Amino acid sequence: MNVKVIISNDQKKVKIPRGTRLLIRRCCHAVLEEEAFGSDAEVSVTFVDNETIHQLNSQYRNVDRPTDVLSFPLGENGEYDIDLDTGAKLLGDIVISIPKAMEQAEEYNHSLEREIGFLTVHSMLHLLGYDHVNGGLEQVHMREKEETVLTKLGLKRDNSYYMGE
Repeated sequence: MNVKVIISNDQKKVKIPRGTRLLIRRCCHAVLEEEAFGSDAEVSVTFVDNETIHQLNSQYRNVDRPTDVLSFPLGENGEYDIDLDTGAKLLGDIVISIPKAMEQAEEYNHSLEREIGFLTVHSMLHLLGYDHVNGGLEQVHMREKEETVLTKLGLKRDNSYYMGE
């Protein structure tokens, strides 16, 4: 299984730490492996600032504030568009606010690497159709999958984790 991860940095506020791009690629690959995806896949990841993610959050979710990560799935019910050149399934786009990730890493007292890893894994699961908006078992199931993947990547959580929106 080949996973093409296209990463772009559309913000100037924060220098992207060394190794972040590799971390994101590893996270995307690990989720697809854990989910036994079994097809070549393509995903796009964009780093933005809080102002940009605030606009996107407002425009696409009617939520008037910045957030940490947004997922824009291209597939539905396991059906994906195919890149005609490569045959890869186009999973969608992940948008991460780097300043917000830094704030949260500090707030939850873990590394920025762990925070970016979590946000990437969380978003990849959204691209594959998982959700947590209704809370309950759906949310618990998604959290378990996130932690399984992060533990395999050596990014296990040390204490509590965020159960917010």
